[in-house]
Amino acid sequence: MPNWNKPWWHQFYVVILFIVGVGLTGWVTYNQWEIGAILGVLLVVWLVLYAKAQKRYDKHLNMYISTLSYRVNKASEEAISKLPIGIVLYDDHRVIQWANPFVYERFGTGLAGEKIDALHEELPALIEDDVSHETLSFESSYYYFTFERNERLLYIVDVTDKEKTQMRYDHMLPVVAHIYLDNYDEVTQSLEDQIRSRLLAQVTTALTNWASDYDIFLRRTSSDRFLAVMNHKTLLLLEENRFELLDDIREITAKEKVPITLSIGVGTEETSLKQLGLLAQSSLDLALGRGGDQVAIKKKNGRVRFYGGKTNAVEKRTRVRARVISHALRDFVKESERVIVMGHKRPDMDAIGASLGVMKIADLNDREGFIVLDQEDTNADVQRLLEEVKQHDHLWNQFISPEEALQLADKETLLIVVDTHKPSLVIEPKLLQMVDRIIVLDHHRRSEDFVHDPVLVYMEPYASSTAELVTELLEYQPMQFKMDRLEATALLAGITVDTKSFAVRTGARTFDAASFLRANGADTALVQKLLKEDLASYVKRAKLMENAYVHREGYAIAIAGDEEAYDQIIIAQAADTLLTMSGVKASFVVCRRADERVGVSARSLGDVNVQVIMERLGGGGHLSNAATQLEDLSLQDAQEQLEHAIDEGFEGGA
Repeated sequence: MPNWNKPWWHQFYVVILFIVGVGLTGWVTYNQWEIGAILGVLLVVWLVLYAKAQKRYDKHLNMYISTLSYRVNKASEEAISKLPIGIVLYDDHRVIQWANPFVYERFGTGLAGEKIDALHEELPALIEDDVSHETLSFESSYYYFTFERNERLLYIVDVTDKEKTQMRYDHMLPVVAHIYLDNYDEVTQSLEDQIRSRLLAQVTTALTNWASDYDIFLRRTSSDRFLAVMNHKTLLLLEENRFELLDDIREITAKEKVPITLSIGVGTEETSLKQLGLLAQSSLDLALGRGGDQVAIKKKNGRVRFYGGKTNAVEKRTRVRARVISHALRDFVKESERVIVMGHKRPDMDAIGASLGVMKIADLNDREGFIVLDQEDTNADVQRLLEEVKQHDHLWNQFISPEEALQLADKETLLIVVDTHKPSLVIEPKLLQMVDRIIVLDHHRRSEDFVHDPVLVYMEPYASSTAELVTELLEYQPMQFKMDRLEATALLAGITVDTKSFAVRTGARTFDAASFLRANGADTALVQKLLKEDLASYVKRAKLMENAYVHREGYAIAIAGDEEAYDQIIIAQAADTLLTMSGVKASFVVCRRADERVGVSARSLGDVNVQVIMERLGGGGHLSNAATQLEDLSLQDAQEQLEHAIDEGFEGGA
């Protein structure tokens, strides 16, 4: 009989052969019975032999299957116990039920019955966050964890060799740095040759020793510039030591009573040497734009890290740059059909004063100009200034709303951004996308967030205010002019506010600008009137300072109650007042604002770089004057983040 366990084609063949054999035997027997009998015997013999063969085949097949099952089961057991892959089963409560020997060998015995965090403390959070796989370090090794949540199963693969190879590759990536001696030409031009040579020799020796200690290739490219090439491992070591070279150079030059500092621009995480060079130059420009005496490290993705920035920017001794910028600004104004000036949200006196000054430049060059202002978002002193402006029709007609500005703007419009360089802070960000030419006039230290592709940038961190910069630009307009009393007063008020009545961040050129404005009709009595403070604000500020405490030696923090909203001006004034207290070298005020965001104002006497601290919280500003706004946070959370940022700066020496 056929074996019905055989494939169908084999069964069909046997049945057909049997039927043909029986039919043939019957036909032959019918004609010649002797031959038919022989065929019948042969057919029976074939059937008997086939049956025996099939029986032997079935026996061998059963033995093979039995042996194979045993081998497969044994191989599975061997694989689970000996393959270099960990397997962990856990229950609904994330308790380990079973693990193979690989897990016990790498992570320790006695894991059964323990919580899954006994393997690694980060595993519960990864399971909770529905992560499918993750590489984690354990002791000196790295493991790739794969999560099968439906089966509550965890696979673990040792990827130590792969990760260490990747680390070695990352450490060997090239890094390019441009090193620049800040203000070298300006400061040394009046020095005697002997002093200049000695100073340069000391600085060069310090740089050479630094390069030798860290295995850096260093070459001088000009009197005040150097090129450095290193690998990424060296850069990590420099960051760990927070670029102590900056402090060394500052100490060397201080002994000679020469204010020369060092700025370094670093390009990293790019394999192309050309792109690394471009990144390094961009980083150096950013460091210089922030006032120098610092390191800017820019990655391929555009992210930037900063180190240093401990000193105030040194005021330039030449006015050449101001004259060049003034003439370039005049050319751009003449090439445009109209000029639109825009400051930051909730503009202060500096932004409004600078805007009026730019409008004067547009008027001198016979171009129509407008100032973007949201009258619903201004503080008290600006409101008082606007009341004065309303009495001068030719000035008041220059103020337009953001909606009107969007209707006026086109490709022939020149947009001038004053007192800020961050697109996120301007009154109407859409304007930045609607014009082809943008000019930035600002006195803040440059941050990562910057207006895209401006045609002209005039950023001077040493300046007291944007109003001071605009006043200088007015001085170099190539025609004689007479300023309106209110225009000059607004510019002087902007300088007065940002210098705290000429008490801080005030240089020789600040007084020169104030003198020019006074000669052009600025009214100091009107300035005092505009900047008067009402009694309610004074009481509110005093109440705010009642909750002040010292977090670290010299770091004073005032936290407002959560039940009341404070104006940003009051927050800033409170920080200024708190800084005047004995023993306080840096002050921080944290309050809830009317827009539900948490405002933080920071001030220092120059010993503490509050700009770096505020940048850790997403803000910015100057070394001694900075701020930030935090969203979706309670005051307590904001306080904790501020203390953590202060601790980082304190421990890192920022």
